[in-house]
Amino acid sequence: MSADLNAEKSAPTVFIVDDDAPLRAALASLLGSCGFQAVACASGAEFLASALPDGPCCLLLDVRLQGASGLDFQAELGRRRIDLPIVFMTGHGDIPMTVRAMKAGAVDFLAKPFREQDLLDAVATALARDGERRASARAADELAARYAGLTPREREIMGLAASGLMNKQIAGQVGTSEITVKIHRANAMRKMQAKTFADLVRMAEALGLDVAQARPGSYTRV
Repeated sequence: MSADLNAEKSAPTVFIVDDDAPLRAALASLLGSCGFQAVACASGAEFLASALPDGPCCLLLDVRLQGASGLDFQAELGRRRIDLPIVFMTGHGDIPMTVRAMKAGAVDFLAKPFREQDLLDAVATALARDGERRASARAADELAARYAGLTPREREIMGLAASGLMNKQIAGQVGTSEITVKIHRANAMRKMQAKTFADLVRMAEALGLDVAQARPGSYTRV
């Protein structure tokens, strides 16, 4: 590796996987001069042995590697559920290869030799995409944690309310008073940090609650 992942944790990390040692060194030098953490790997196996940082990162990947191709390695990352934006590099690219890479989620496909600015622009786009993914994942985790903090009855009331039922209707379905429903609904909104009822409905949808079929004692996740 060309950098210590424990250093400058705030700096975005760019992994370089290319079996061309001089090119790896040149790319690592360029990226380091621009403030990135550069981690150079000679193979996909070396990359897989590396620890991913807890921060935005992306992968510069050569299409033609010794052994499995870069496209095959992209598929392997998908199977391992390693969600990392990829910028492909190749000196032998063709249209079918480019289409396959982009359909599989690649951010860009750079033909060697490429301009430094084109590479930096592609890296910036990839890092921005990873930053957005991480922010979305954090928000989803926080939402799930708040939902886990609800009581079973509050979850039930939340699902029924989000499905469009009025408090009186919910009370009839769950066999309690309307005032009790109001209390549980208010508690659910407070714990979920929903400022409005519309917020609560959006949260229910984001959680994957089957609000259209919510029933007493049943709040199915899809």
